[in-house]
Amino acid sequence: MKAFLDKQFLLNTDTAVQLYENAVTWLPIFDFHCHLNPQEVWENKPYENITQVWLGGDHYKWRLMRMHGNSERFITGDASDWEKFAAWAETVPYIIGNPLYHWTHMELKMFFGIEKTLSPETAREIYEECNEKLKQPDFRPRAFIERSNVKFIGTTDDPVSTLEYHKLLKNDDSFKAIIAPTFRPDGALLIERPTFEPWIEKLSEVSGIKVNSVDAFLQALKHRVDFFHENGGRASDHDIQKMEYVETAKEEVEKIFNKRISGEQLSNNELVAYRAFLLKELGKMYAEKQWVMQLHMGALRNNNSKMKELIGPDTGFDSVGEANFAEGLSRFLDALDKEDALPRTVLFNLNAKDNVVLAGMMGNFYEEGIPGKVQLGSGWWFLDHIDGMEKQMKDFANVGLLSHFIGMLTDSRSFLSYARHDYFRRILCNILGEWVEKGFAPNNMEFLEQMVRNIGYYNAEKYFLQR
Repeated sequence: MKAFLDKQFLLNTDTAVQLYENAVTWLPIFDFHCHLNPQEVWENKPYENITQVWLGGDHYKWRLMRMHGNSERFITGDASDWEKFAAWAETVPYIIGNPLYHWTHMELKMFFGIEKTLSPETAREIYEECNEKLKQPDFRPRAFIERSNVKFIGTTDDPVSTLEYHKLLKNDDSFKAIIAPTFRPDGALLIERPTFEPWIEKLSEVSGIKVNSVDAFLQALKHRVDFFHENGGRASDHDIQKMEYVETAKEEVEKIFNKRISGEQLSNNELVAYRAFLLKELGKMYAEKQWVMQLHMGALRNNNSKMKELIGPDTGFDSVGEANFAEGLSRFLDALDKEDALPRTVLFNLNAKDNVVLAGMMGNFYEEGIPGKVQLGSGWWFLDHIDGMEKQMKDFANVGLLSHFIGMLTDSRSFLSYARHDYFRRILCNILGEWVEKGFAPNNMEFLEQMVRNIGYYNAEKYFLQR
């Protein structure tokens, strides 16, 4: 019987252990998509207790606490930080089988040196030990990043952002990790939201271009793409709940835009036409800058309308959608490719049924000299568990070239989530080790170790930074 979370955790063959020890233990992290707050990095925010750095904003944990029957008071409510931690600790023994059970204990071990399992019996001791360490300078955001050997962080940023803290960090020679903004134009694409008009006003203000037409709108967005690029931006990101694409003339979009500005409600067909046109125009802008375009597809958002009204969006009430992407995605990528304007593109799916659909789509579009120009994104959100990661990588390998895979991303708001990269890398090593042991792959350790290093770090660095 193996001990829980031992050195060979998730490594079930001698080959897997060798791969991990030789290729992973020193490997840096290229975290190309996350939701960390650059202000907290710049200010090197001190945390009063483990609850603030561990539970604040973590809707993964919030969901499990609700499913366990906890009162909202102990999740997003007015309970004390100790009470919230105690509620999480009481929940943890019941989440065996969920990746958060592993992540919880990997984070305690990696960052705080705590190997006890979290439970009501150990909660107070662990809480106090973590809090005592959090008083030290080595337990602040910059130190967490440096100790995790993170070289690049891609945050998620509204096009109207001033990027104030990205600028400050870029000019801070004492901090070595690159923190780059990622252009996330939800405000532009989700025209049906009540926030659209205030967002347009803000876009006019920050761009200096009065947005009163589609041409002005595109000029203002191009201005912000230029601004992001000047401040280190090399990627965009998009929340695509349904990928539907129709060719639409600008004149038609002008009518839709004006109709929305005048306060009229848009039909579903008008929304599809507007989004298809704008996403294509944005894709052209990204290609011109040689950016990476990320499409996160398939989330069914804010299912609990009562809780959205009570505590807001993005608080743990999203789930897996069942939209069909194949035809719309093919038309969209082809429309850009026909104009030689298809940027490097990462396709993320939230439903495992879409792995092979998107993996197959990768091979339809290519560019000489760019291995894996279109990528299948790593197992994301509801798929970033052992089964989801294994299936994603095996589907990738079955349909494409796993060697060119750009690997894992954190997609988190917590500085402690870098343990997830170790989780992913162990699973990768275990898959390759199993293939060798079964005779599915040759025992060429030099090549396999380089393959692990490439998937774990170097492919992403080259893909995003064109090195």
